Amino acid sequence: MSKTPPSQGSFHPKIAHASPLVHPARLLVPPDAMGIQQHHHRSLHYQLLLLLLVVVLPVAAGHYHHRNLLQNGNVSCPLNFDLIRRLVGSRRPSLDVPTTCRYAQQGLRLVEADYLRSTGSFMPPLNTAESCWRAYQTLTEDFYPNFDLRRNCGFETNWIAVSGCMNITNRQQFEQRVNGSMFDTVVSTCNQSLSGSSCSSCTVALSNLQASYLNGASIGNLTDCRAYPFIYAAAFVNHFGPTDRGTAVCLFSIDIDLTKSKNKHRTIIIVIIAVIIAIIVLASAIGFWYYRRKKLEKLNRKRRTRKPETNAVSALDSITGSTTLIKYTIDDIKEATRNFSRENIIGRGGYGNVYKGVLPDNSEVALKRFKNCSAAGEESFTHEVQVIASVRHVNLVALRGYCSATTPFEGCQRIIVTDLVKNGSLHDHLFGNQVARANLSWPIRRKIALGMARGLAYLHNGAQPAIIHRDIKASNILLDENFEAKVADFGLAKVAPEGATHLSTRVAGTMGYVAPEYALYGQLTERSDVYSFGVVLLELLSGRKALFTVGDGQPVLLADWAWSMVRNGTPLEVIDDGMTECDPPEVMEKYVFVAVLSSHPQLYARPTMDQVLKMLDTDLPVPSIPERPIPLIAGIEDIERSVSSSGSGQLSTPRGYQTFTIEMDSRSAANEEMKEEDEDEDEKARLSGGR
Repeated sequence: MSKTPPSQGSFHPKIAHASPLVHPARLLVPPDAMGIQQHHHRSLHYQLLLLLLVVVLPVAAGHYHHRNLLQNGNVSCPLNFDLIRRLVGSRRPSLDVPTTCRYAQQGLRLVEADYLRSTGSFMPPLNTAESCWRAYQTLTEDFYPNFDLRRNCGFETNWIAVSGCMNITNRQQFEQRVNGSMFDTVVSTCNQSLSGSSCSSCTVALSNLQASYLNGASIGNLTDCRAYPFIYAAAFVNHFGPTDRGTAVCLFSIDIDLTKSKNKHRTIIIVIIAVIIAIIVLASAIGFWYYRRKKLEKLNRKRRTRKPETNAVSALDSITGSTTLIKYTIDDIKEATRNFSRENIIGRGGYGNVYKGVLPDNSEVALKRFKNCSAAGEESFTHEVQVIASVRHVNLVALRGYCSATTPFEGCQRIIVTDLVKNGSLHDHLFGNQVARANLSWPIRRKIALGMARGLAYLHNGAQPAIIHRDIKASNILLDENFEAKVADFGLAKVAPEGATHLSTRVAGTMGYVAPEYALYGQLTERSDVYSFGVVLLELLSGRKALFTVGDGQPVLLADWAWSMVRNGTPLEVIDDGMTECDPPEVMEKYVFVAVLSSHPQLYARPTMDQVLKMLDTDLPVPSIPERPIPLIAGIEDIERSVSSSGSGQLSTPRGYQTFTIEMDSRSAANEEMKEEDEDEDEKARLSGGR
């Protein structure tokens, strides 16, 4: 932003010293007491003195008045910044400076929408600028102590009160400039609840309106031409108003604290339930106490007479009893892998190695050997066995069994046995060598895309309860001899609680495939998997990696590059040049559109996996793709910093063979670990009930 130029009437030192001031007493000397030449000089001095009084002093006074308007902190600010406090609540996310400044700018626009709604003006009076900044600074310090908005973000004082778009200052001027069918479209699409998919159509209509009517230059201000339609829509088009949760999230990207709005009703419900429970407990206290005492005595006798077992092994034994899984001995595993021969290794990862093996019935299997046998490692192993054992589908890797043992020589052993998918991974075919990639004709790539979509759709809608994979990437899509896709590696999978809109959990996944809302805020939904699927589909169509570098060595997100091709009207530029047996252009364009829509940075712009499958496998048309709003697109460094600020999170490199972990202080990490263990226990209970 360009700074406001100095006032044209500023006091200039050369003017002030153009002539020495004449002492007033000398002007009273009569002309006949001096020579004619002296009289002439005194007259000239008198005229210059009058010129200074008439010209310079009013200009300097005007400049002082302008500065006084900006520095006047005694005039109360008409902007209601308490709106932000009521919406955001007590959240204090730790963000980088650019993101914090962007959120501060969006919060100011929300407050300006409320001010426009009540007064009809976009900006407050200029003489309230300083007091408004002080009020906003006070609010900001409640969330970010010692964060100076103007110094850290480069905001200038007058920017909060000067029109930033084509000199539009009030509602009447805006409506005179904006009219016609596009304005009618804004009214029809934005005058409704914006908490769901309707947000996308509203933001697209507002962006089109701005591009058509408000394309003039924006001057130094926090609110430019791009923001004016959003502020106006929140104030007058949407009947819920700018303080509505859906409106604030959609039009201003405000992170809403939902707990406050529910606390009152929740308290009433808790009180009623507590009274009922208290009555029941009081009536049965004596009997329950007696029964519990007898039960504990019986359990203690059993514990003294049997060998202790870990919780993880007990959970695995319960799975074996209720499924067809086989519990292999360590001798079976060693024989199958030729005593864990290096020649049998077919994959490596942060968890350990994957071996190829042959069972006594001559069937070939893959054996995933965990190297972490700590308590946390046991939980991870048990969790993955539970998840895979609970689902069966042609496009998911099938679990044969497991091995959990401790030997004197090998020590602790945790091994998962699955069917061997002999054709390798999609990553190997796309990026391993040119020959393998050349064999991926369009019919084969289409078959792989449909297989991935069917597998994920089953996890989200066929499994009970639903499962969020969390680590969809090319190396986790395995291919059999017929190029049938198999979704593999459920080590990071999460069970979605029934009725919940999202899970809040530590960030884990692979760089380039992680959805922005999950990477930045830790909010995990089924549509986070949809984002990862969209990236893998783009890799399949283009032959490019999720993260690739351009000529100057700068990293580029494949999803951003593909969107630029679609926006420029050249979607077929995304398709791999070496692809053979291609379908008609409109069919291939449809796959590109589905991939770009699925990898959209806005959560509600993405379809569900069921919708994706229908668009790919039927004639169902692809809806229009909303514009990608720049404030919602996070760079790689933003994601890394967000992982750090959200707790003990983990992101992998795109191949998944090397990982790096960003940890916060030990106390916070311990708290997060306890929370994660509680969530895992809930998932185990749901899985047991679901089967």
